[in-house]
Amino acid sequence: MKKYTLYILVALLGLTVSSCDKYLDITPVGKVIPTTAEEYRALLTEAYSTVPDDRGLASFRADELRLDATMSTYDLDSYLDIYTWNDATPGENTSSFKWRQFYHVLFIANYVIENERNITTGSAAEISQLIGEAYMLRAYMHFLLANLHAPAYTKCDPSSTKAVPLKLDSDVETVLSRSTLEQVYASVTGDLDKAGTYLNVESWPDGYNYRFNTLSVDALRSRVALYMGDWDEAQAAAESVLAVKSALTDVNSVLPNVYNSIEAIVSLEQVMPAAYERPIKVDNNFYGLFTSADQRRRTYFKAESSSVVSLRKGGSNTYTSTLRTGEMYLNSAEAACRQGDLDAARGRLLDLQRARFNASGYTQKETDVNAMDRDALLEEILTERARELAFEGHRWFDLRRTTQPRLERTFKGQTYVLEEGDSRYTIPIPSEAIQANPGLAY
Repeated sequence: MKKYTLYILVALLGLTVSSCDKYLDITPVGKVIPTTAEEYRALLTEAYSTVPDDRGLASFRADELRLDATMSTYDLDSYLDIYTWNDATPGENTSSFKWRQFYHVLFIANYVIENERNITTGSAAEISQLIGEAYMLRAYMHFLLANLHAPAYTKCDPSSTKAVPLKLDSDVETVLSRSTLEQVYASVTGDLDKAGTYLNVESWPDGYNYRFNTLSVDALRSRVALYMGDWDEAQAAAESVLAVKSALTDVNSVLPNVYNSIEAIVSLEQVMPAAYERPIKVDNNFYGLFTSADQRRRTYFKAESSSVVSLRKGGSNTYTSTLRTGEMYLNSAEAACRQGDLDAARGRLLDLQRARFNASGYTQKETDVNAMDRDALLEEILTERARELAFEGHRWFDLRRTTQPRLERTFKGQTYVLEEGDSRYTIPIPSEAIQANPGLAY
């Protein structure tokens, strides 16, 4: 199929530098302005392919991994400052969080939304699906940006806390300023509502399931509501998904985060690409969360020695997961527990654990879980989130939205500490973005 492209400047400087730069140029020879549904599909494919892997990069700040002391100089320069939470004076070769790529995706999503009535030679259903996917992309990009570069919704006053700039149109003449966290989340939930009125594809074939579908609306809504502390909405949305898709993988046969897993709802992000997987080992304390009765212990990880454990869940684009059913069980369980519905919370937690522990291990889990009070049950659910969703880009976000615990790590004899509630639980907006647009600093 012929590939059509929109003439877009990848640098997106118009969003952060001045009102003079443009992304859309209708004159260059050989460039095609999209008009047909096929061309707009190609444009959305460009957006999907540009979605950053920043959830994986943020994992270097969490407690799942440790850096291997034998890592190369290149990897050391790339990741050590992130691993040690050195946001104040990072080295010039430290890997950057991909601010510009998010706004590149947002530009395309907005352009597609704005041109709904201009799309030709496509069926009404095709066009509707394209617009719905664009709304989902816009919602998801703003959600990720807020959770990377703004305080956690449950740890501040969202109505007055500055977050990230909302970008809701393709106009590149405007220099953006930061919206409040409340405004960002209101936009995200509003876009989810709009997406739900447009999306009509229930599922995509393997290889195309990076695209959003009808089920993805409630799946993402459940996560967003959970992060907001809207427990009723988080549980309801998760249960809506599970009513349609509840299958869990046999982890002895296939990992749940492979792109074509029976759990897959959307397989968009390669969270742990080879560049991230190569220098890391599994943190020993984190590995200790997995008992011998937990089947994930040997399928998620490889014990190379008594003290060195490597990861099996990453390193190639086979491991591509954004939304899957395992998360929905945990979202529902946590939300139910926080509302005091312990029977529902136990039920959903045990549904997942039945599929993850061997027979004797599950029998013991069932006994233990049924005896837990609310506080113990919540702790078990959060620990189960750490186990189940390990190295899938959730852990840093879960730490910052819940207890923001004190973390301590040692690398080559030097100790580094992230204090409880530390301001470094929020990743600063990249310095190059602030240099281009000083207003982002305030």
